[in-house]
Amino acid sequence: MARTGFAARYDFRALGADRAVRQEIYARSLEQAAYLEQHGHQALLLSEHHVSADGYLPSPLPVAAAFAAVTSTIPISVSALLLNLYDPLRVAEEIAVLDQIAAGRVTYTIGLGYRREEYDLFGKAWETRGADIEEKIGVLRQAWTGEEFSYDGRRVRILPTPYVDPHPFLFYGGGSPAAARRAARLGLGFAPQQNDPALVELYRDECRAHGREPGFVVVAPPGPANVFCAEDPDRFWAAYGHHLLADARSYASWAQGNQSYVRDDAASVEELRRGSVYVVLTPDEMVAQARSGELRLVSSHPACGGLPAEPSWESLRLICEKVRPALS
Repeated sequence: MARTGFAARYDFRALGADRAVRQEIYARSLEQAAYLEQHGHQALLLSEHHVSADGYLPSPLPVAAAFAAVTSTIPISVSALLLNLYDPLRVAEEIAVLDQIAAGRVTYTIGLGYRREEYDLFGKAWETRGADIEEKIGVLRQAWTGEEFSYDGRRVRILPTPYVDPHPFLFYGGGSPAAARRAARLGLGFAPQQNDPALVELYRDECRAHGREPGFVVVAPPGPANVFCAEDPDRFWAAYGHHLLADARSYASWAQGNQSYVRDDAASVEELRRGSVYVVLTPDEMVAQARSGELRLVSSHPACGGLPAEPSWESLRLICEKVRPALS
């Protein structure tokens, strides 16, 4: 029987949420992070987007630091960090400090992003984004040596250095051949947006062409991207399905042909339920699917679309206290 992984991701979408509701979701996420570590989850995942009417997380580093402060062992992934939107020296400092706080538990998937309005918000060039991100990755690596170097016509030095020597683990994310080639050329791990064997093979071939062994590749396993557990799935869908649909529709409106394993183009709760990206299972169903190999990763989304506290906690507790022990 294949081992089933357990991860939870947070993006804090909550369309129409007032200040009290939004603050509760953030506070709840910290409590849940500690709970998930105590119950053997293998990863906490954070994302980044801007110019979002539903409050999608624009600043993953402070949340990663908060997660690190309430946990001690669970890995934390920022995927993706939209590096072109940052001053590279400033973000090098912030990542180095976070690396010290977390003792090296935070990894990063660096991404270009695919929404021009995010670049416009910060006055960043869209046309040169590929060359810009390669330059910024180089600046990060130089900054993390702790040595003085030339940047923008002046001599600079960044301290402290990260906890991890030489720096936190970096992936490059993307769903195109250009992304695979860039990851290989820069000597980074690769995190494609979809499970595409040809893309992974291209990355590995390019690594070897540059005289290095391929780096680590993170590919989403087959199966749903957003997994929820409930004693009564029909009740869950009836009461809370609109939160899942809001999440799906917001993401689909951004994607613009950008295929990803988390995308579902459903226009109704009923249509979403018939799909394969968002699933609500009973504990017994989840255990059976994990044992059969159908469910390789239990990727929970505890605040999906502003999901309230009651179903959010119910799902996590069933996963952690019924499903996971049954698979041990």
